[in-house]
Amino acid sequence: MGLVSAKEMLEKAKAGKYAVGQFNINNLEWTKAILLTAQENNSPAILGVSEGAGKYMGGYDAVVGMVNGLMKDLNITVPIALHLDHGSYEGAKKCILAGFSSIMFDGSSLPFEENVEKTKELVAACNILGLSLEAEVGSIGGEEDGVVGLGECADPEECKTIADLGITMLAAGIGNIHGVYPDNWAGLQFDVLDAIQQKTGAMPLVLHGGTGIPDDMIKKAISLGVSKINVNTECQLVFAEATRKYIEAGKDQQGKGFDPRKLLAPGFQAIKDKVKEKMEVFGSIDKA
Repeated sequence: MGLVSAKEMLEKAKAGKYAVGQFNINNLEWTKAILLTAQENNSPAILGVSEGAGKYMGGYDAVVGMVNGLMKDLNITVPIALHLDHGSYEGAKKCILAGFSSIMFDGSSLPFEENVEKTKELVAACNILGLSLEAEVGSIGGEEDGVVGLGECADPEECKTIADLGITMLAAGIGNIHGVYPDNWAGLQFDVLDAIQQKTGAMPLVLHGGTGIPDDMIKKAISLGVSKINVNTECQLVFAEATRKYIEAGKDQQGKGFDPRKLLAPGFQAIKDKVKEKMEVFGSIDKA
């Protein structure tokens, strides 16, 4: 199976009261670990690529080539979407041309009218090509590729306006942030999430900043319409920890322990373990 739009997997998730994980990729190890974990657990998955990560990996064509090659060679048969994360208008157009199967246009920092107009244009392009499209209302807190948000809660009426444009899924700020949550974090604003779902109906909602949100909050968010949850920082943290332990134990100096295939193996396994753990919490195992 090749790359698919996220539309069908998220509609099934919304109806089934579970969520599909978007796991951001940063290199081949990340991508291979997530794809294998999805296949082993019969779970759909979304590979997220920020504009910064796309540049780091050599460009969007390189990312598409790597993902398609891995899916073919690893015989991945579960539904996988390749998704631009927090894309600019220009970045979205580049990823459409490169062969991504799903796009996020983040116009939340723009004047609302401009967000509407640019989202409308991308809806038309994605519909023609059969791609899924995510839009955002109310910025997500923290930093993502240099864009800093304070975690404003979205206006449910603005959410409805954007949802009615024909997008596939909607990311709405409900007090969530990117990165590690501070000790004084107030938590998710479930009253806002509920009000947004009342306005947007069957549309799958997206929860960004999934790292560090307690499992009970995750499950409540899913019950209130969240069908896609983004995870990035958590995988980075466990990868770094496992790699650090390997080096601090001096294993890179034993035999050919410096070989990158050995050096990166503990981090690779740590990502697999974390992704499986998240799939269990999200309820997506055996939902492919």
